[in-house]
Amino acid sequence: MTTILNADLHCHSVVSDGTLTPEALANRASTNGVELWALTDHDELGGQHRALAAAKAHGMKYLTGTEVSVTFIGQTVHIVGLGFDADDPQLLQGLRQTRGGRGQRAMEMSDGLAKVGIKDAYEGALKFVGNPELISRTHFARFLVESGVCKETNEVFRKYLTEGKPGFVPHRWATLKDAVSWITQAGGMAVIAHPARYKFTPNQEFALFTEFKGHGGQGVEVVTGSHTAAEYLTYAELAREFGLVASRGSDFHSPDESHTELGTLPYLPGNLTPVWDVLASRIQ
Repeated sequence: MTTILNADLHCHSVVSDGTLTPEALANRASTNGVELWALTDHDELGGQHRALAAAKAHGMKYLTGTEVSVTFIGQTVHIVGLGFDADDPQLLQGLRQTRGGRGQRAMEMSDGLAKVGIKDAYEGALKFVGNPELISRTHFARFLVESGVCKETNEVFRKYLTEGKPGFVPHRWATLKDAVSWITQAGGMAVIAHPARYKFTPNQEFALFTEFKGHGGQGVEVVTGSHTAAEYLTYAELAREFGLVASRGSDFHSPDESHTELGTLPYLPGNLTPVWDVLASRIQ
């Protein structure tokens, strides 16, 4: 039976591609009634100790978190890790390797944009980067909005930063096996993030869930900021089918960009086991 809890276990700070500090996020989460929180910056643990301290200051429970970038059948998939040891050397090294290719990729993205008349995009994107190791498409999108090329970040992605567009450069991330292994050997739980976003065929999605579970993955985000109400039910059913526990998270990045505010999602559907029940001993 689902334990009813306002948990938000997916959001991003300036340590990766969010616009708020871990402290500001904790304040925002607490204000919105979040009882259990996790900061899940992309491929990075640099904000974890700050996030824990801020959660405690606001009376919230906390789970360590990260969001690992994975390449699966040619697409980027994200695996959230929760409840691990944030000082685990193997996890830290794995994430360091995953971050390593972002700088070169960013330079190639800038070159592609220059060919269609958008100059100095790399330098422009850097102005929005809290951590240069984690420069991403989101930072380029913010620069193109600021410089008037597009009105909003969604338009940037659509016109310039998706496959077949001038600024798109693919990147090979960690393998699914690597990501799940790094998280689980550090004492945490691996969770498939926002599965509806990947637009896989039913066979591809079945392969993702099957391989993920085979490597030791245990959870899936059922209620998340990019899922529709119908998709909550779809992935609740898939969680039951594959014997996975269910997670909930807004994927909040910025007050100006995110459609879903921290702590405002519906509760998990019934008859699911929430991640926080399984990770109770890891909650701080």
